[in-house]
Amino acid sequence: MPPIEQTVTQARIINLNKNLLIETFFNAGFTVKFVLLTLLVMSTVCWGIMLYKYFFFRRAEKGSRHFFMLFSQGQSLVDIYRASRQIPKNPLMEVFDAGYRELTRLLKGPGGNSKSAQESPPDIKTSAVENIGRALKKAQTQVITDLESALTFLATTGSTAPFIGLFGTVWGIMSAFRSIGATGSANLATVAPGIAEALIATAVGLFAAIPAVVAYNYFLNWVKVLASEMENFSSDFLNIIERHLLTM
Repeated sequence: MPPIEQTVTQARIINLNKNLLIETFFNAGFTVKFVLLTLLVMSTVCWGIMLYKYFFFRRAEKGSRHFFMLFSQGQSLVDIYRASRQIPKNPLMEVFDAGYRELTRLLKGPGGNSKSAQESPPDIKTSAVENIGRALKKAQTQVITDLESALTFLATTGSTAPFIGLFGTVWGIMSAFRSIGATGSANLATVAPGIAEALIATAVGLFAAIPAVVAYNYFLNWVKVLASEMENFSSDFLNIIERHLLTM
């Protein structure tokens, strides 16, 4: 078959399949229509979440790398804090901000005046390190919670969409058997509509579930990478504070 005729044939097949899907949907019963619409809504929301989280994670990763370079090249914590105001928020910067604010608060005297680390007794210095460590941990937990937001919907869709589609499948088969019982005939014209409803419900359920599961696992691994980076950064940051406080 010439390439042009083959292309035309393929286009006709695609249009036929589209028309068949649309016709089957409008000819389906109320229950199957409700199942299909539910799955389509879930799939649409999932794709929206996937696009949003992809660009969100890319910005977070890029911003964290930028901040880490700034942190590595900074001369003092105050300089790093001031310079970080010029870049977008990112996971590492949020952890740093929490630790820096806690350090600033602990170094203030009872009257609100700042005091140097030399003026603090050893037990106060140790307590300060512990408090800053807790502040860093709390900030990490909050950032991870923000990173994981909306991922639950992907997991829910991935686990429930096949069963919702299966419900539509069972209902479509039941419709086919009811048609057989009502007409007393098991010919193709009687069975085909119910079977078509069942197969479409199964296909749409898988169409909604498979991308959601893949995206959920992909983003969850991204969260683990960023969480590991925050953990390593917190350890480095706490070591710097310990060297400056406990050795003075």
